[in-house]
Amino acid sequence: MQLTDAAIAVLKDQQRKAIQQKSLSDEQLELIYLNKWFKIWVPQSLNGLGLDLVSGLSLLKALAYQDGGLAWTVTLCAGANLFVGFIGPEVGQDIFTSKQVCFGGSGQIAGIAEREGKSYRLKGLWKYATGAPHLTHFTLNAYIQADGQQLLDQDGNPLVKSFFVAREFALIHYDWDTFGLEATASHSFSLDNIQVDENQSFFIDASKSTRPELLYQYPFMPFAELTLLVNFMGMYHRFLDLIEKLFVLKSNQGKWEQMESKAAFRKLDEMQKDYIARAHSVMDLAARSWENLKDKVDNTSLYERIAIESRDFVEIILSNVIKLYPHTGISGAAADNEINILFRNIFTASQHKLLQKNLS
Repeated sequence: MQLTDAAIAVLKDQQRKAIQQKSLSDEQLELIYLNKWFKIWVPQSLNGLGLDLVSGLSLLKALAYQDGGLAWTVTLCAGANLFVGFIGPEVGQDIFTSKQVCFGGSGQIAGIAEREGKSYRLKGLWKYATGAPHLTHFTLNAYIQADGQQLLDQDGNPLVKSFFVAREFALIHYDWDTFGLEATASHSFSLDNIQVDENQSFFIDASKSTRPELLYQYPFMPFAELTLLVNFMGMYHRFLDLIEKLFVLKSNQGKWEQMESKAAFRKLDEMQKDYIARAHSVMDLAARSWENLKDKVDNTSLYERIAIESRDFVEIILSNVIKLYPHTGISGAAADNEINILFRNIFTASQHKLLQKNLS
């Protein structure tokens, strides 16, 4: 999905400002609301974009190519807004027609929800709520208790439900201080005995979706893997393009031309070809799984391949960035240099556990 020149100009102009203030700028947020980027996965009937899987992934990748911090924020907030498909339709109608609605929170199971009749009392601390300063609602996962006792699901495991609460009930802890993705403002938040109605709880499960749109039948795990992966893809693609420009400039320097350029260009060319092949494979998996879902064809093997290929791809991206980075010289170490911004963003994003390979 293509971005307009006007949108790209705003993204480029505001990126460093957002990094400096450690949150998205007003100009970035205005652009997001105007283009409904937080509502990529919200139905058009609720004033969202209502994109299909492949179109939404293409948009996220295009955003990540221009500004990884903004794209990561859009990805996580739009992903939380996907929960419109799992909450009561009437509640969703009331909330999601708003232009600025933005769900976001934590995937951790970190708090307690004490059942009290038809309501719950929430208490706990959750980390890494991307976009915390501009969220309208915080989402969270909590263990369900009744009379102080942990409840179990049908398999005998601790019962866990997801909840959302309006912003005014959450206390934001301004503790996000990382060397990359600064603008995501992924602060912790806490709740202290906040009472919520049953209709503010939900299960993120295709079998429990509350809307008819096909997107909400797509399993959340491969959806999350793909949406995070395209952020890495967009940032890495931009990194490779900037490295190529740098190499072209350096090739005019006689000493570098004689001693390093051929090997460096050969290495870069191999990485670019590998990127194109892997990107095509992943997007093909996404497209095929979406079509299979439409046709009610079993997707189990494709979801498994998405899980494997997404993690392999991230591992290759991290390895290749490390190999290329020393060629950038001292300019690549300057905090304001876009190559340095990309390096920091890619490696901060790599700390998200979803696409990490098991460490031995």
